[in-house]
Amino acid sequence: MPVDLAKLEAHLASRSYVEGYTPSQADVAVFKALSEAEVFPNVARWYTHIKSYVAEFDSLSGSSTAGEAFLGSSSAPAPAAAAEKKEEEDDEIDLFGSDEEDDAEAEKLKAERVAAYNAKKALKPKTVAKSVVTFEVKPWDDETDMAKLEESVRSIEWPGLVWGASKLVPIGYGIKKLQITIVIEDELVSLEDLQDKVAEFEDYVQSTDIAAMQKL
Repeated sequence: MPVDLAKLEAHLASRSYVEGYTPSQADVAVFKALSEAEVFPNVARWYTHIKSYVAEFDSLSGSSTAGEAFLGSSSAPAPAAAAEKKEEEDDEIDLFGSDEEDDAEAEKLKAERVAAYNAKKALKPKTVAKSVVTFEVKPWDDETDMAKLEESVRSIEWPGLVWGASKLVPIGYGIKKLQITIVIEDELVSLEDLQDKVAEFEDYVQSTDIAAMQKL
């Protein structure tokens, strides 16, 4: 099927590819239907560039749909007309680069903008996820020294852990458990590890439990 060279020439005056910003099946479809492109400078440039991807044609992404828009017509302006059109278009701003050097500049500018965005994003303060936890510690019996038990528990120092208010809650047979509020930074404090740490005070502690937990 013939290629509408006039339409393709105008399209490629401000683009590097038939569709998108990388070679695709749309380029492959038009390339395979094209035979002569020398009198059309933009098409000739594109043809030479796409030719370098011949060995990768089958692996290129996308579909040929966009390329089919340039197939089906053999109309084409005379070489002189094409040259005149090219001179007019040279005065316009080429947004996507008309040659490999412009493509490289566009990629460099894109990389600089991405780097600037990432740097700005990195300066923003990171939100610290925290939780309020009701932590319970049960003693062995009613003879356990609860003051010593609480003192031992509070002696645990951990980055991201803050001990809060506490109270003794009756659980039966004269036994009271320690109920203490803590605030933790979720990324720094593992409640499971904290429970293991408290259990090390085996002279006072029978077991621990997480009674409640709420995100701040």
